Amino acid sequence: MAASIPRDVREFLDDYPNLSDDPSSSDNLRFYSNELRCRPDNLLIDELHERWHGDYAKLEHKHGFIQWLFPIPEYGMNYESEPLQRHEAEAMRADPAIINRVIRSYTLMLDFYGMRLEDSATGLLDRSSEDYKERYKNLVRSPHNNLRITRILKCLSILGLEHLNAGFLLFVLSEQGAHHELDTPNIRSSMDRWWANCVRNEEEREWIAGVIMKARAGGEDGQFTVDMYKDALDRRKNTGSLGGIGR
Repeated sequence: MAASIPRDVREFLDDYPNLSDDPSSSDNLRFYSNELRCRPDNLLIDELHERWHGDYAKLEHKHGFIQWLFPIPEYGMNYESEPLQRHEAEAMRADPAIINRVIRSYTLMLDFYGMRLEDSATGLLDRSSEDYKERYKNLVRSPHNNLRITRILKCLSILGLEHLNAGFLLFVLSEQGAHHELDTPNIRSSMDRWWANCVRNEEEREWIAGVIMKARAGGEDGQFTVDMYKDALDRRKNTGSLGGIGR
């Protein structure tokens, strides 16, 4: 998979070597400190979390909020937002209240995608509720969400929450293998080239890539099940590695 890593993901993996820090730019930090309203929606972060959770039409059709909820050192489609600065990322990682808000942003989007965060320590996910099928259908037919997920995974990594990425990736893989959900060429392409590579921990990235390649090869031995998903996250919790000690 390494040879097919897109350029924007390579820059992410290399920690954006050509970008400098702008000490005068702090919009992302101020927004996540609940001090600055996002533009153009004019909401504080706590207001957005409260008012938009479960408002699927708004989350689908509005596009400016995603750059505020998941800032990264890249420009997006909302030119009223700013790329994340290095000093902002450092301050955000060190603030427990901000990290809790980032996790809340993640759970808001997971619910939109039909998923639920079961354990923020391991990243374990499950289906959100009985209406998950409609949310899955929306994810399949609205490919702009694939770009959003790439941004989400990059942001989680940058802000010290990369352990959540494996929980997301392996959950989707288990849904594809065990239930044939979210198993479309478009989602597979985004997952295999972009999402799975948005992991800066090289050991985890290579292990996830290997599991995906095995699953894509087909056959019973390649099927990634729900039990395998849970076992992988338990192994990491107990040994520090998705593949176990020495892997």
